[in-house]
Amino acid sequence: MRSRALHLLIPVLLLTLGLSAPTSSQEVPEYGPPNGFLVIVGGGSMNGTEIMERFIELGGGAEEGRFVVVPTAGGNLDREGNLRVYEEERVLNSWRDRGVKNVSMLHTHDPSVADTEEFVGELMQATAVWFNGGRQWNIVDSYAGTRTYDEFHKVLERGGVIGGSSAGATIQGEYLVRGDTKGSQIVMTEEENHQLGFEFLRKSAIDQHINARDRWDHIIPVVEEQSHLLGIGLSESTAIIVSGDIFEVMGKWMVAVHDNTRAYQPWEKPYFVLAPGDVYDMKARRIVASPPPAR
Repeated sequence: MRSRALHLLIPVLLLTLGLSAPTSSQEVPEYGPPNGFLVIVGGGSMNGTEIMERFIELGGGAEEGRFVVVPTAGGNLDREGNLRVYEEERVLNSWRDRGVKNVSMLHTHDPSVADTEEFVGELMQATAVWFNGGRQWNIVDSYAGTRTYDEFHKVLERGGVIGGSSAGATIQGEYLVRGDTKGSQIVMTEEENHQLGFEFLRKSAIDQHINARDRWDHIIPVVEEQSHLLGIGLSESTAIIVSGDIFEVMGKWMVAVHDNTRAYQPWEKPYFVLAPGDVYDMKARRIVASPPPAR
């Protein structure tokens, strides 16, 4: 099963590369969650990429997994300032089309509701959570500091998976790139309540749509100002699958890694690019496996 593949790959890579096995003091990851997986997608269509198939498998499978879909990034208010109503059937149709049997929608605009036991009932049983795209600050406004936020993290503690695309990718990092309510063109907001993501992937800042929207360089000032962060820029139809401090690139295009510990030549951009099939160790800051060259 693919859900086991990444777990099996990591120790094999260590042995192949001649790296010593981690000691007990090194076993707790610094970046990814100690348990569970993250699926972080740069936006766009995922048809033909097998990204969603991987997410569903990591979540326990279409038959047995318990999936929760969060559409909140799509907006708490409509253009007229009225509360936005999400139709559960419309939100979940694509999941049911994929054969997912146990799937529910989770949404509220009200943090006081998100802080109740009744609201998190389905989430407490979830094996997988997916964040839809939109604007990431809407997710913060609804769930930051609430019981719902805590239950998101407990999904990972149980060994489940959290995934999301576009805004649902950026919310997973530590620093909330493009969190400004005035527009997505503002990479670093001055709004203090919209500077922190949900930290499923710690010590990170995640940007998306870097290819179609020519955002390759946009995260540079973030990692320059906050040098402890690893910057990750994701192209459309492209994902990283995170297990501990290791991630694997899958999909159709490229991932930019902004690593301030790496020396760059004056003529180089201050990041390097990973392709589908590459496996990267965030703690060691090195590629540990790459796909064979095309023939």
